[in-house]
Amino acid sequence: MTDRTIFQAILRYFAGEVIDFSDYEVDLSELTEFQRKVLEEVRNIPYGETRSYQELACRIGSEGAARAVGGAVAKNPYPIIIPCHRVVSASGIGGFCGETCGEKVELKRRMLEMEANYKKERKR
Repeated sequence: MTDRTIFQAILRYFAGEVIDFSDYEVDLSELTEFQRKVLEEVRNIPYGETRSYQELACRIGSEGAARAVGGAVAKNPYPIIIPCHRVVSASGIGGFCGETCGEKVELKRRMLEMEANYKKERKR
């Protein structure tokens, strides 16, 4: 995939189109094995669904490591392509791109709303 192809797919995503980014190759070689494991599991979260940090920890066999999972998600070098916005805290939306408040968290909220609205429309 070219950078242009990825950019166009991201634009289509923000226009409301459901895009499957799972076929896009990403280089996670700079991350630890644990971080790669977490982000590979994040890639499995379907459009319109969310998982908690604790759920992810359980899915990768690291029960009780929700904080470590949160740290790994915050290191995601490919937001949207690896849909870390679909990972939420047990008590709320959680952070996004290493931030716990501000514009990035607001972007996460909007992406989750967009995906949830699509899912509601499909059920009608």
